[in-house]
Amino acid sequence: MAFDLLESGSPDLVALHHGERTLTRGELAIASRRAASFLRELGLRRGDTVAVWLPDGAVWLQLFFAAAQIGALMIPVSTRFRLQEALHVVKTAKARVLVVPRNFLDFDYVGAANQIKAESGVLQHVIEATGFDEPQWAGFDPYPHWEGRDTDLLCTFMTSGTTGQPKLAAHTAGGIARHARNVGLVSGMQATDVVLCALPLYGVLGFVQTVAALASGAACVLLPVFKAHAAAALIERHRVTHFFGSDAMFDMVLNAGDYSLATWRRGAFPEYAGLGRSVIDKAEAAWGVRLTGLYGMSECFALTALRDPEGDAGQRGMPGGTPISAEIAFRIVDPANDAPLPDRQQGELQLRGYNVMAGYLNNPVATAAAFTADGWFRTGDLAYADGGAFCYVGRIRDSLRLRGYLVDPAEIENFLAQHPGVLSAQVVGVHVEGEGDVAIAFVRGSATPVTEHELLAYCKQGIAGFKIPRRILTVDSFPQRDGPNGVKILKNVLRDMASQCLGLAQTL
Repeated sequence: MAFDLLESGSPDLVALHHGERTLTRGELAIASRRAASFLRELGLRRGDTVAVWLPDGAVWLQLFFAAAQIGALMIPVSTRFRLQEALHVVKTAKARVLVVPRNFLDFDYVGAANQIKAESGVLQHVIEATGFDEPQWAGFDPYPHWEGRDTDLLCTFMTSGTTGQPKLAAHTAGGIARHARNVGLVSGMQATDVVLCALPLYGVLGFVQTVAALASGAACVLLPVFKAHAAAALIERHRVTHFFGSDAMFDMVLNAGDYSLATWRRGAFPEYAGLGRSVIDKAEAAWGVRLTGLYGMSECFALTALRDPEGDAGQRGMPGGTPISAEIAFRIVDPANDAPLPDRQQGELQLRGYNVMAGYLNNPVATAAAFTADGWFRTGDLAYADGGAFCYVGRIRDSLRLRGYLVDPAEIENFLAQHPGVLSAQVVGVHVEGEGDVAIAFVRGSATPVTEHELLAYCKQGIAGFKIPRRILTVDSFPQRDGPNGVKILKNVLRDMASQCLGLAQTL
């Protein structure tokens, strides 16, 4: 069996640090086998589905490994979700069991779960976990058999849902195990290492770094609710060596105060807030850690590709990278006809390998549309190849066609951000009848005041005329949403704001 991540190392090694509680690998393995017996008693068999609406903790991982043992499919549900969102996930997954916390923050998960049971038509059991930071179901004997197979669907991750209802990208047990080991190897994780897991397990980046740590024998430090000072304190207290998160998370931790981050050795991030180069420079100058960009998504795992930590700061900050395994292949194609494109020419990034999802759960139409006739996964991302690596440019749907030219908004954003009066920039396109796409820029001002007129003049001097935004508007902050992998800028909201500034009807 490929999925023996808890059986391969010493049972005495620490698996989890959670607050003041510590759980060894052996204790987590036994607890997971007890949970397998519990799920079997509820009637779950291979192919059945259990939804887990829990904060990060021992119980979440206990149920995950229990599902792997009996061949069941685990459906993580975001603890940020409320009734209707969770109902959509449970109904889509056709879950038979839903596990919820008795108490967490200020939401009645038990009451919501019972409403979901009444409405779903499939859900049979609502299970209340009395806690989530220590194992449950101690009264059950460890389940004696390993019934899971590498080909079993084991875990799903939600797509963003920015253009409709979220879908559930389903991955196999064998693919998860293989990726966990590969991430551990490429990240240099060892049994003596400690990984700060500050992103939620229901998100693909939080999940991947956690299972990679367990696959490598390293210890996980769980932080169910991210706070920068708490994260910095945990790095110092547990001598954390590995920490993966968003650029905004890194920026907050690096600025958290008088904490030592000297043990931090490896880290990588998806850039959501435009702070990539800043955190790279700050981390290296202050602590000698060489942060890099990464690439991933729910359908193909986080940490699918990484930048070389030995590269210079500019190279390390570029999104994308080299696939972490020779078993992961990529190509860049013309999105109109899937014809391969040469190096440095932008097109759609397509992927193939063990890391790609088996499909969208219970959604064969979306699954069929996501793959080419010859089996490549369509990421929907604009990228270009550079030797054995690729550089992520943006979402294809976010590209602008300005006066006939295809333009990546990041080109304009990066140029504007070089102005001393601009802290960061976001550019969106608005379709104007008879004219096509029109670029509108939103900027956050720095301590050096600058006017729209001055920024437009700056653009006229430095970039091609067709790239110059129609308007450049200063805002206090960008509309954003906390996602499982960090804060994301809501481009759709910015497009609506841009339409309003041009006096057009809303685009949403």
